[in-house]
Amino acid sequence: MTPLVLMLIAGAGIALLLLLVLRYKFQPFVALMLVSILVALVAGVKPADLVATIEGGMGKTLGHIAIIIALGAMIGRIIELSGGAEALAKTLIKRFGNRRTPLALTVAGFMVGIPVFFEVGVIILMPLAYGVARAARKPLLIFALPMCAALLSVHAFLPPHPGAVAAAGQLGADLGRVLLFGLPIVGVLCLIGYWVAGRMTRRTYPMTDDIRSEVYGPHIGNDDLQAWANGDYSRQHSTEHVTSGALDESAGSLAKRLPPAPAPGFGLIIGLILLPIVLILLGTLATTLLPADSGLRAVLTVLGAPLVALLIDTLLCAWLLGSRRGWSRSQVSDVIGSALPGVAMVILIAGAGGVFGKVLVDTGIGAVVSEALRHTGLPVLALGFLLTLLLRAVQGSTTVALVTTAGILSPLIATLGLNPNQLALLCLAMGGGGLAMSHINDAGYWMFTKLAGLNVGDGLRTWTVLVTLLGTLGFLITLALWPFV
Repeated sequence: MTPLVLMLIAGAGIALLLLLVLRYKFQPFVALMLVSILVALVAGVKPADLVATIEGGMGKTLGHIAIIIALGAMIGRIIELSGGAEALAKTLIKRFGNRRTPLALTVAGFMVGIPVFFEVGVIILMPLAYGVARAARKPLLIFALPMCAALLSVHAFLPPHPGAVAAAGQLGADLGRVLLFGLPIVGVLCLIGYWVAGRMTRRTYPMTDDIRSEVYGPHIGNDDLQAWANGDYSRQHSTEHVTSGALDESAGSLAKRLPPAPAPGFGLIIGLILLPIVLILLGTLATTLLPADSGLRAVLTVLGAPLVALLIDTLLCAWLLGSRRGWSRSQVSDVIGSALPGVAMVILIAGAGGVFGKVLVDTGIGAVVSEALRHTGLPVLALGFLLTLLLRAVQGSTTVALVTTAGILSPLIATLGLNPNQLALLCLAMGGGGLAMSHINDAGYWMFTKLAGLNVGDGLRTWTVLVTLLGTLGFLITLALWPFV
């Protein structure tokens, strides 16, 4: 087939994917698989070779990422149900003091966001934001906006979250280097998000009646919130909290069956969050700094393999946060197992993205697309950011945007000879596109605006603007680092 025909097939395939997901509400995994099969057949893959192409793409992708995503979800689940995430946030609030509570919650969002998914982090931390807003008699958005922006930033940029892991796997990037560059970049973005959110929330946005009553009690109106934001605390109202139960029961019936135990210590939770990160970074540094025949390098390489580091941390979490605090073996097993249903579909979507990428390569479409992208004159970082941003804006899912972009770009990347540091920065630039443009087609947008009590317009003016700004800044930081790596 001619390059023009292959380009048309690729464009039609992506358009069909978006149509199925957006118009006909297909599950993204099903849509990706269907489009991959149709593109493969139309582009000339022999029917006898079709199954091998699909299995090859799925196996190569899941062989790298499935274990990492599953173990990361297990760690997050144990920390969540043990009360560790809530204890960490409360300790930070206490140590930062009343005046810096929004900053404390932002730091909590960054730390909690490493082991748990965005949606789980929001459910864990939002009740704390409710309590702080109620006690301080300040608008909820002051606390919720920077905290949730930090959670989403970690989710878009850093392993073990599925989009980052899948993109790194398809592009051949080292997860240790992604963490080495990504942690400080995301840390800076969280601080910028805290500062920008502080400017945004100088204006008070009206809250929906149900959330306002949930947080402050039934007698508090939006006029009272505006007065409090202006420093006028003369309006005396009862602020007894009326519990709806929607947030308190988020952990489900499993949490109710666990034996009561004191909350885990702050240092223990920090240590368990940081342990796999430190091991992965040490493994990466060992391969760079130590001689090839070094015994220490061999040990650190094994311990620093992401799946080994996360497995060690999972076992430690199960013992320190579970067995040692009174959980039976079956309860520990149930908690660990409860993490898997929530990530099963995410893993399959990532695998389907790998299938799509394999089809593009095997049909020759990848080479044609790579050549077309090369002639745009745009740097590869800009291509990664813009493609991810476009897909994120159109279909809503960060993970789908990242795995689809990685599949499109992987043939081009194979011809550029990028070094490991550049591949890591490319993954982070794509993460910036995955963070930006959270709006009305994104489940995370609706989750935040619902729990923060915002209407659609105010959600777009605050949440969407903030995360788009942070995603763009993340891309610009990677662009600034590019000449030096």
